[in-house]
Amino acid sequence: GTERQRLVDNSGEWYFESQHAVSGEELLSAKFESLDYDTCENSLWAAEDQSRTVWDLRRIELCRWLVHLLIGVVTGAIAFFIDVCIEQLAKVKYRYMKSMLDRCIFHDCLIYALLFCLTVFGEPVAAGSGIPQIKCFLNGIQVPRVVRLRTLVCKVLGVLFSVVGGLAVGKEGPMIHSGSVVGAGLSQGRAASFKFDLGIFEYFRTDAEKRDFVSGGAAAGVAAAFGAPVGGVLFALEEGASFWNQGLTWRIFFSSMTSSFTLAFLLGFYRGIPNDLSNPGLISFGKFDKLDYDLLHLAIFACMGVVGGLSGALFNTLNEHLTKFRHRYVTSKLGQLTEAVLVASITAVTSFVLIYTVRSCQPLGSDQMEYPVQMYCPDGKFSSMAALLFQTPEAAVRSLLHDPVGTYSVTGLIAFCLPYLLIATWTYGVMVPSGLFIPSLLIGAAWGRGVGIGLNLLFPTHFTDPGKFALIGAAAQLGGIVRMTISLSVILIEATGNVLFGLPIMVVLMVAKWVGDYFGTGIYDMHIELASVPLLPWEPPSRSAAVSAQAVMSSPVTCLYRQERVSRIVEVMQQYGNSKLWVRACIVDGCRSPVV
Repeated sequence: GTERQRLVDNSGEWYFESQHAVSGEELLSAKFESLDYDTCENSLWAAEDQSRTVWDLRRIELCRWLVHLLIGVVTGAIAFFIDVCIEQLAKVKYRYMKSMLDRCIFHDCLIYALLFCLTVFGEPVAAGSGIPQIKCFLNGIQVPRVVRLRTLVCKVLGVLFSVVGGLAVGKEGPMIHSGSVVGAGLSQGRAASFKFDLGIFEYFRTDAEKRDFVSGGAAAGVAAAFGAPVGGVLFALEEGASFWNQGLTWRIFFSSMTSSFTLAFLLGFYRGIPNDLSNPGLISFGKFDKLDYDLLHLAIFACMGVVGGLSGALFNTLNEHLTKFRHRYVTSKLGQLTEAVLVASITAVTSFVLIYTVRSCQPLGSDQMEYPVQMYCPDGKFSSMAALLFQTPEAAVRSLLHDPVGTYSVTGLIAFCLPYLLIATWTYGVMVPSGLFIPSLLIGAAWGRGVGIGLNLLFPTHFTDPGKFALIGAAAQLGGIVRMTISLSVILIEATGNVLFGLPIMVVLMVAKWVGDYFGTGIYDMHIELASVPLLPWEPPSRSAAVSAQAVMSSPVTCLYRQERVSRIVEVMQQYGNSKLWVRACIVDGCRSPVV
């Protein structure tokens, strides 16, 4: 045919490359193998299946529910650990930074505050949110080491330092990956990373059973991150598994519910209110007392969805080019570490410059800022830009949604939005735990509140609450980047605690997805493709119906009989190392017909 295939070495990994591939793009990596989700129905399987009694089947089903219960409890406990550690470390950091900035304003030593920022930022430990990899795993792709215990440890420790350091990342995305690792580890009763085996749950040591528990872990991670058990189930269904059944739905919902309850229960004890279960997630958008809207509001929300789709497409396009650049030039561990430190340093410098140059002063009053920084503002006032940057991203989102005293100005929000979007674009893909949900929500909430403030200035009697526009902007930005609709709608509705605002959220997410899809795919699908993972899309390409098998096959074709000599099999496996899976499948039956 016209396509010529060869093997090329790319930093120690082997790839199949066509003659039309350019600089590492359009490749399918041979390091990924397929998971065996089909039941091997041979005589041994039939004999073992028939030997089980009714009580054996009930015990196995009870163990399934027990494992899902443990997944929820452990995932919620991990979320609690991450939340408390970040809260305490952030208090130490911001308290010291505030005192240093307040002192250096009068003693001309701001450079020392900047150097302290640079020191805090340099903690790259683990990479990515893990959502694209989990999506591949749930759809039958064996991604190396994606659900190992060592990966979980690096993810948890890494997210602590990256969030506290102030990078444009969130802890919610890594929670989904963490829950998936918990599901995989607990269901197997062993840990390959640390070479120990408890000898329990041996029946679940198949790819199909492991897949179901990983689905439950991913849903539990969403529930712990956003306090959205139903959203977690829908996330696993919409973005994760392509293998589903009714029984799995109930078990995954049980994991999500348990995870959310465990986190709320532990946070209640931590905050001295043991009976308080009103904090079911790592992030809560708070309570909205009044989210009324009319047709005019709905039309404006749809327009904001267009803006979210366009900005999301811009985000994805820039991130795609940066990722291709990394794959081409930043391949060594030293280079990846250097890039992470560089991104951290530029993030610190940018934040410092924004606080220094944007002198938007607001009076101290009923604002809920824990560490208001005066900078060059008069006595009794504080810097609104410092108010946005001197808190964790989750707290910044809540401040933009609920600010009642006009802390932020349109010019200040624009000055924050543009550089933060560029930094977040660069950060996603760097060798740090880089959850994308919170940075996207923060960017959208910033420009959404700017829209609300502008409308309030023009029509003060009709548009009185900029907070609802901040919420819609956050939804539009996130939807334009990740292109999720059903699950994201439910997640945001559960996070706001107001189902009456569900219709505007659904409308803006659909519009953002339609506009964004015109320019390309969502960020997770894009990274799966850039990683050269052979993941099949939901539908085949529109012009693939006329393509025959011989157009994509190599020549000459290597064939095996269903009954073959061992020496012949060894010879083929040595010649084609990646063919061991289909060779195993070819020798099960006793038929003598040749197969490819």
